[in-house]
Amino acid sequence: MLQPKRTKHRKAHKGRIRGNAKRGDTLAFGTYGLKSLEPKWITNRQIEAARQSMTRHMKREGNVWIRIFPDKPITKKPAEVRMGKGKGNLEYFAAVVKPGRIMFEISGVPLDVAKGALALAAQKLPVATKMVIRRDFVTA
Repeated sequence: MLQPKRTKHRKAHKGRIRGNAKRGDTLAFGTYGLKSLEPKWITNRQIEAARQSMTRHMKREGNVWIRIFPDKPITKKPAEVRMGKGKGNLEYFAAVVKPGRIMFEISGVPLDVAKGALALAAQKLPVATKMVIRRDFVTA
């Protein structure tokens, strides 16, 4: 699963997800992409599940690019523990995704295969998404 090799700080502030994506909002590598339509934290497990479902549907043909990286440490306190006594322990890492962010890109497969693969990936993610196609792409 994806996670940083090193982090500057073990625990991070929660923060708020405001506004639209300022970068990563256009296709850079592939022909088809999966774009987020709402703000959310996406866990490393969700990213991996989406990647696996895409590559299996594509029968390991073509290329898949993951354009998000889970670099935010998310902490949690154990069940039935009283409030206070500091911040909880690290549970997992999450990627902060804003609306308009391209999360995955695909190339090297036909349009119908890409549609199916991105639809499967979208089912694994907790955000509303839409499929985008490269502007200069011409179907054969």
